[in-house]
Amino acid sequence: MELIRRHIESQVLSLTGLAIGGVDYENPPGDPGLFGPDSVCWRVHGDFTSMLIGGISALLLQALHPLALAGVWDHSNFREDLLGRLRRTGQFISATTFGSQTDAQRLIERVRSIHLKVTGHTADGRPYAAYDPDLLTWVHVAEVSSFLQAHLRYLNASLSGDDQDRYYAEVALIAESLGAREVPRSRQQIADYLQGIRPQLQCDERSREVMRVLFSAPAPSTLARPFGALMMQAGVELLPDWASTMLGLQQSPRQRQLIQLGVRRTAPVLRWAVRNGSVHRARRRMGLPSR
Repeated sequence: MELIRRHIESQVLSLTGLAIGGVDYENPPGDPGLFGPDSVCWRVHGDFTSMLIGGISALLLQALHPLALAGVWDHSNFREDLLGRLRRTGQFISATTFGSQTDAQRLIERVRSIHLKVTGHTADGRPYAAYDPDLLTWVHVAEVSSFLQAHLRYLNASLSGDDQDRYYAEVALIAESLGAREVPRSRQQIADYLQGIRPQLQCDERSREVMRVLFSAPAPSTLARPFGALMMQAGVELLPDWASTMLGLQQSPRQRQLIQLGVRRTAPVLRWAVRNGSVHRARRRMGLPSR
């Protein structure tokens, strides 16, 4: 069984930012990072399955914003290296959540410097810049709202409303450090923000190309292919109804039920197998059991 566990764990960790290296989650001892182990974001960001599903859903949601999508389209190699992009995004989220204060600030500064170079114009002539505070807020909200919804659906549906608001307030720090402004800090503010931004969103040819790349991305192994397909469908299922309608990705009630059942049967296996993820290493840094 231990051999099987290690094989599953290696497959999982190969998809995360840990595959890149460069962040030491176990040192320096006692460093709480930006949030510490008592934070809600340590709980929400510490589960691979829900974070993967939330991340897929967030990518689809972000593809509806033409200015945000233009920056990715013009300045990213996501079409050739989607896994690499996902790993880099995963590393940023993990490092700013679980890394030491030094590593977290280093990653924030690195992303800020990259954003300064991501500028251009959309096909219809509108200027965009990755450091635009409004675009940074959109990307942040799309991500964290998806992460929290996945956590509620697949790990802890009883997370209190106060803790959900606390989560949004905590992670607003990262968005603000990158230059975002008027960042929503509660469930109500998130809901109001998403309602207000909907007139700016659209599904166009570039949005559909992002979907094509995402759904056709190769699995890291033959054994992982069914799991990857399930995670993709779970990411779609997690989308707000209005977003899945815009993207043309509606699922029947029966399909949604089967997807949720599949995830709930799969997730415990991954939680059993993964014992050396970012959160486990960070807990060891704090002198806590890695669970």
